[in-house]
Amino acid sequence: MIVTKIDTFGGHRDCVYALAPGTDPGTFFSAGGDGQVVRWQLGKPDQGELLAKVPASVYSVTLQPDTSLLWIGQNYDGVHLIDTLRKEAVGSLNITTSAIFALDFYKNDAFVALGDGVVVVIDTENRAVRRHLKASDQAARCLAINPVERELAVGYSDNSVRIFDLTTLDLNRVIPAHTNSVFALTYSPDYRYLLTGSRDAHLKVWDVEKGYALHQDIVAHLFTINRIAYSPDGRLIATGSMDKSVKLWDAETFRLLKVVDRARHAGHGTSVNSVCWLDNQTLLSASDDRTISVWNVQ
Repeated sequence: MIVTKIDTFGGHRDCVYALAPGTDPGTFFSAGGDGQVVRWQLGKPDQGELLAKVPASVYSVTLQPDTSLLWIGQNYDGVHLIDTLRKEAVGSLNITTSAIFALDFYKNDAFVALGDGVVVVIDTENRAVRRHLKASDQAARCLAINPVERELAVGYSDNSVRIFDLTTLDLNRVIPAHTNSVFALTYSPDYRYLLTGSRDAHLKVWDVEKGYALHQDIVAHLFTINRIAYSPDGRLIATGSMDKSVKLWDAETFRLLKVVDRARHAGHGTSVNSVCWLDNQTLLSASDDRTISVWNVQ
């Protein structure tokens, strides 16, 4: 495997926490501690387009499927909606005074993970709160949707993962997954596995079809795993960590294929907070060093 750094996007004035693919090929969004939400185009690192500026940190930005609406989770001030085509704010939902750590969608529902342990379920058509899921007193840090089994996985700072029914919103299962906060999780593209990453630096693979039995436990990083992302073709997994590295894994065997770091690849000098694939060869990584790196993976 050959990994080459092809660009660096600077412009943020604080840590970059969130990345999301854009509506057009080669575009993406970023947000961070400076409250800026920026749209970028590959190959044009000096031409970032400011879409929004909010007065607090942004930990999550996500495009609502089949729309041009970008949902922005602002620290301590709810959710803001930006029409990325018209480049203007179109709505705001003051649902919380807690930090918003993750946003995800299923059909007409939006799920918002909060620092007070609540997951807020929002009707996207009416933009109204439909339900509060309160299953822990500690922060809900990450979300993942399994449309096949109709399940919602939520990772918490109490070291556990909870599985909710997407139809009834009932709590189906509690998995004592890690020895520290669960900061990252994602389902495999075939929804056979759930992958979780934690402050304990372990990457764990859970077999969904076997009742979330532990399939593999990998000591993957030196410090917190902040994000896990599958490549679009499902062949590779990228993890980003507080240990300043991005690691690439074989999605079939979960074998480590490549370590992308500062010493070997002119990578980040501080925590890698997010990773995001734009296509099977283009991987983004965002860091506390205020930059976004673009990697070509062959």
